[in-house]
Amino acid sequence: MKSSIILNFLLPAIVCSTLYGQGNYEKQRDDMVIHQIKARGVNDKNTLNAMKKVPRHLFVPAGYRSKAYDDRPLPIGYGQTISQPYIVAYMTELLKAGAESTVLEIGTGSGYQAAVLSGIAEKVYTVEIIEELGLAAKKRLKTLNYKNVEVKIADGYDGWKEHAPFDGIIVTAASEYIPPPLIEQLKDGGRMIIPIGSPFNVQTLMMVTKKGDKISTKNMMLVRFVPFTRKK
Repeated sequence: MKSSIILNFLLPAIVCSTLYGQGNYEKQRDDMVIHQIKARGVNDKNTLNAMKKVPRHLFVPAGYRSKAYDDRPLPIGYGQTISQPYIVAYMTELLKAGAESTVLEIGTGSGYQAAVLSGIAEKVYTVEIIEELGLAAKKRLKTLNYKNVEVKIADGYDGWKEHAPFDGIIVTAASEYIPPPLIEQLKDGGRMIIPIGSPFNVQTLMMVTKKGDKISTKNMMLVRFVPFTRKK
């Protein structure tokens, strides 16, 4: 079952382009934003506009496209998931990225969160440890013309030092603690959104802010993410 999902997910670009025109996806996106996101308290205009524009059905396996705009996570292969739309929107709003922001994402997955951020920030750098997912996301983002997103296949624990400091950092996998390299690469005055806790239990979504040498944390909500994977 898993292998069939992966094969369907890694469709050639030309097939993805054809599928983009099928179905009333634009209305589904509008309904998603109105009923799943805005109705639950996400009001940032940049976030809502970005969520309306990104074709989520092209970031999930072909067999799950009919469920792409449901408010639920979906499997994308290799034991990973694409987060539910509300969580993507909520984390994006918390980050408070702007038109001049440089953002780092840890855990590219299918590339959906990076695509949402690309409509808000000036530059998005995203790191994926699973090579197959990273390569597929890179191809997908390029095909869909997200020109301000750069994908790297590496251990996200180390961040992306060459492009630091970052105005914002989003981590889309559960870590038992905040990786020190990510704190170091966060700009003074910047924000990090990261789920903290055991990967096999409910975690706490935490907002981390940095002012000089002072690091402050705030618990935002309970969440459930896949584990933060490290290279052995």
